[in-house]
Amino acid sequence: MYDIIGDVHGYATLLKKLLLQMGYSKTEKGYSHPSRKAVFVGDFVNRGPEIRKTVRLVRNMVENGNALAIIGNHEINAIIYYLKDKDGLALIKSPGKNFLALYKTINQFAEYEDEWKSHRKWMSGLPLFLDLGKIRIVHACWSDSAVELIKKAEIEGKSRKSIFRKVYKKPKLPLSKSVLTLTKGIDFKMPGDLKIINNKGISPQSFRMRWWEEPVGKTFEEMSFDSKFELPDYEIPHQVAPQNNPYPENAPIVFFGHYCRQAGPFIIKPNLCCVDSCVAGTRILTAYRWSGEKVLDENNLVQVRK
Repeated sequence: MYDIIGDVHGYATLLKKLLLQMGYSKTEKGYSHPSRKAVFVGDFVNRGPEIRKTVRLVRNMVENGNALAIIGNHEINAIIYYLKDKDGLALIKSPGKNFLALYKTINQFAEYEDEWKSHRKWMSGLPLFLDLGKIRIVHACWSDSAVELIKKAEIEGKSRKSIFRKVYKKPKLPLSKSVLTLTKGIDFKMPGDLKIINNKGISPQSFRMRWWEEPVGKTFEEMSFDSKFELPDYEIPHQVAPQNNPYPENAPIVFFGHYCRQAGPFIIKPNLCCVDSCVAGTRILTAYRWSGEKVLDENNLVQVRK
């Protein structure tokens, strides 16, 4: 059975505390459990004070068969940051805001360049999703079409470096969009002539969308899955409602992170659970202990606090 652990973001001490609380023991081969396996939903780098320890801990558990892990958008940014273009020059000429959080990771590995290079190579080989039959693991959004495109690219032997180069240089290509969908979710982008005001008096250009919902007939607030603000509670005009394939209620359970839920709720629907409790802001780390149930149960959520 599996213990799905939310975005750790460099908080190794909290991760150790969580593992011990769930019955894992520290051994020569890292933390392990006699009958369970940890599953990390990605985003174990950036933000926190113990990024190097976190990556080593997660990697050690995975390589010794005590855990599974997928790649998150923060790991992808770390890999892209070091890629070269066809002329051997840095792919990124001027890092944008998406790469600001990476500098904390770079600084913590400043004296361990070879180790950091090894970790990046390991991270680039992590899956973008896991389909374990009765449960699925993805960093931000499960999309059948995106999953199929990723599978096809892997069968064709496309390297992760080539895929991630296109993610950065050509984000509108179908394969690039698939990677971004799985690791960053779906954003509702406002048409240029439509302005709405959130509860902080700001007019957002986009917001993170509830990718499992049908937008038609929903309000802006009902379709938003962004904890940073509240949106107006009136219906999205049908002319601008995005096309979206809702996630079926009878489909396998999906565990994901990415969305910084803070106080929750973490169980969104009977088969959808976000385990990201925004550790950098709340100092709370969340996990869900899955033991084969078909319907998610709040009693199976576990949290530790600093």
